[in-house]
Amino acid sequence: MSGGGEETPVGCEVPPGGGGKKRDSLGTAGSAHLIIKDLGEIHSRLLDHRPVIQGETRYFVKEFEEKRGLREMRVLENLKNMIHETNEHTLPKCRETMQDNLQQVLQRLQAANDSVCRLQRREQERRKMYNDRLVANEKRHSLQWEEFMKGQPQKRAAVDEEHRKAVARLREQYAEMQKDLAKFSTF
Repeated sequence: MSGGGEETPVGCEVPPGGGGKKRDSLGTAGSAHLIIKDLGEIHSRLLDHRPVIQGETRYFVKEFEEKRGLREMRVLENLKNMIHETNEHTLPKCRETMQDNLQQVLQRLQAANDSVCRLQRREQERRKMYNDRLVANEKRHSLQWEEFMKGQPQKRAAVDEEHRKAVARLREQYAEMQKDLAKFSTF
């Protein structure tokens, strides 16, 4: 710059000892810049695949969207035809069949309901009759029990009297036997 000496370009080192020959043999600063640029291009071609991948991705997306669009159109057309067929033919047939059969089903349900009601009434009547008989039997048994219990003191008195008489007879009999034995014991 102002000293009149050799200038070193920015980014390049000056070899120690000030030998300018070695620097000249490697080339100038501009050639180092070119080498670095070439290395960058080689590196990007060998190791940087982004441009190729981006191109392939764009192609795949374009093809996929075209094929998908046609497929979706076919699916939508099939759905439209199916819905039209259902609305025009299947639904009216189902409605007609349902109306025809629904009346029969309702009649059968009503008949079944009536049968169940009759069976319930019969069962209730049967239970009522059973309960009435049970109550009547209980009343009859209680009356019989009361009569039985009323007769018990008389029967007990009769049995006690008979027992007392039997005991008295046995006493007399044993007393006579005692007398007879006393006659024989004097021997």
